[in-house]
Amino acid sequence: MSIKHPIIAITGSSGAGTSSVKKTFEQIFRREKNNPIYIEGDAFHRWNRAEMRERMKEAAARGDHHYSHFGIDANLFEELETTFRTYSETGGGRTRAYVHDAVEAEVHGAPPGHFTEWREFEPGSDLLFYEGLHGAVVTDQVDVARYVDLKIGVVPVINLEWIQKLHRDKAARGYSTEAVTDTILRRMPDYMNFIVPQFSQTDINFQRVPTVDTSNPFIARSIPTPDESMVVIRFKNPHGIDFPYLLSMIHNSFMSRANSIVIPGGKLDIAMQLILTPMILKLIERGRRALRA
Repeated sequence: MSIKHPIIAITGSSGAGTSSVKKTFEQIFRREKNNPIYIEGDAFHRWNRAEMRERMKEAAARGDHHYSHFGIDANLFEELETTFRTYSETGGGRTRAYVHDAVEAEVHGAPPGHFTEWREFEPGSDLLFYEGLHGAVVTDQVDVARYVDLKIGVVPVINLEWIQKLHRDKAARGYSTEAVTDTILRRMPDYMNFIVPQFSQTDINFQRVPTVDTSNPFIARSIPTPDESMVVIRFKNPHGIDFPYLLSMIHNSFMSRANSIVIPGGKLDIAMQLILTPMILKLIERGRRALRA
């Protein structure tokens, strides 16, 4: 963790909804006139698209049918840890972008499925903001989580996560249900070993729970809407959280445990604004005071 150069990380699985949560942070940053540096977890994958396919084939030939982007061998965990450590100490560091499609290719000037060149951070930022798969990962070799000042987990219940992934990958990437199902199955060991443990490291978890039947996610025709959901918000350390204020501001909310509040799904954005804005401002003000000292 850093006083002068704070880091915020959103972590969650593919299809969990981290990109939507990122938009709320962007709104807060714009409103409060903050100057963040954004980095994406995909930038720290080890292989480009073609290389990843080859590594998966090689792994399968060895009898390993679970090689995935969730695991340690397909990612640059050491480089991610170095980036977080460097930023926390100096406000510097570097990142790159992974180009997903033709639209991003126009923006970045690199072909889809490839990485851009590494670039150094612009000086003078207020904080570093990460969104991706491994913002709080801890292994025997690296401890990314220790450098992050505010760790956010986005964790819909598993059937909802699969429904969201199925619909996203089929609509945006043209995959079949069978192909997405195969990906889910292939990633499962790495999901258990590298994704799930992060949610014990996170400071706040946002878990969306549908109130409609999602018992067979592979035949669901639509994603449950926010109004068909509740969201469980769990605080690792509830000290300083004004639960009476949140309950008064978010109608139909209630506390399920001493460190958890449950809200209607349609109130997630306002809940995040109420909870996260003071936390972000506190981190940034603390950093500015330290830099002036």
